[in-house]
Amino acid sequence: MSAGETLSPKQVRRIFLAAQGFGLRRPARVGAAHLRRTVDRLGLHQIDSVNVLTRMHYLPAFSRLGDYDRALLERDAWGPKRGRRLFEYWAHEASLLPMDLHPHFRWRMARAERGEIGWRQLRLFAHERNAEARAVRDRIAGEGPLAASEFENGSSRSGWWEWSETKLALEWLFWSGQITTVTRRGSFERVYDLSERVIPRAIYDLPTPDAATAQRVLIERSARALGVATAADLRDYFRLKPEEASRAIPELEEEGTLIPVRVQGWAQKAWLHRDARMPRRVRGDALLAPFDPLIWERGRTERLFDFRYRIEIYVPADKRTHGYFVLPFLMDEALVARVDLKADRQAGRLLAHRVTLEPGAPRDTEERLAIELARMAGWLGLGEVRIGETIRGSR
Repeated sequence: MSAGETLSPKQVRRIFLAAQGFGLRRPARVGAAHLRRTVDRLGLHQIDSVNVLTRMHYLPAFSRLGDYDRALLERDAWGPKRGRRLFEYWAHEASLLPMDLHPHFRWRMARAERGEIGWRQLRLFAHERNAEARAVRDRIAGEGPLAASEFENGSSRSGWWEWSETKLALEWLFWSGQITTVTRRGSFERVYDLSERVIPRAIYDLPTPDAATAQRVLIERSARALGVATAADLRDYFRLKPEEASRAIPELEEEGTLIPVRVQGWAQKAWLHRDARMPRRVRGDALLAPFDPLIWERGRTERLFDFRYRIEIYVPADKRTHGYFVLPFLMDEALVARVDLKADRQAGRLLAHRVTLEPGAPRDTEERLAIELARMAGWLGLGEVRIGETIRGSR
């Protein structure tokens, strides 16, 4: 595809879906290699503690691969040091990232260590409260892996704004790359250890690139995962600021990695990754986590799919439009429904409290959704699917 070419929204949608790993035949049996290719393709799995259905980071691989053993992901993220393929850090919010990206986030870690980024409460530990942070680090160094709850008054309360002082120190040490997650415990509590004891030596000993080089790598990975993107899209994927991408985008364009294109209906300039595929069509069904990279940027989702999506977990029950934990349903190239889901583990049921069909949803939407819900129930070890009300939404 040549520079300056104009793409239709349909073409961009197909390129995006292909870049995200949709439209491929699902393997009969998912192995570690399938999972690793998916994580590498996406560049990250966002983490969230909400467990209404399952933990958020498990869902993107299921959406693309179908039934897989979640222990494969856990082993890559929190297994023995030598075999680790993923690490936790702040990327697009808290995320699991491919281990090869670790050197390319060290500039962000260094900025956090200098107190240049992060919440105000955390930045204090870079300077006036640094002795407190050093004491916490020294205890981990001496005693081994520890969770916040193992420090005196260390357990968190109702939210980050009420974190204990020790928890704040731990988060600054994590943000600055001095400690990282060695494992997660029952309630999904982080257990911290020194980064040099967690990150495989072959990765930890790699040279640290300068910030500009690392940011260029991150923009390239964003472009690869998005297919076609605006500058804002490219920055948002790994939460880069405009000044952190201002050199990377033109440099990648000059070397031919990013091809400037126009998209019908878009006012913003856009770029196509040179390796992006544009399939003639995309087929397949998937339930999408609220933080799936296909839909996490709400403005882009509206531009590409004409689908307005908002998370309503924190909205009072009487003010919710579609439900509490709502997953969009992707059918071929369109988002055609929303499903308010809950795993009733005690009863062994997957509960679809409410299904909202989008205007214009095809006739076979409910049939295909039922198949995908049954697939998800089987993956979660639930023996039954219960579907409540089904309504057709309006614009």
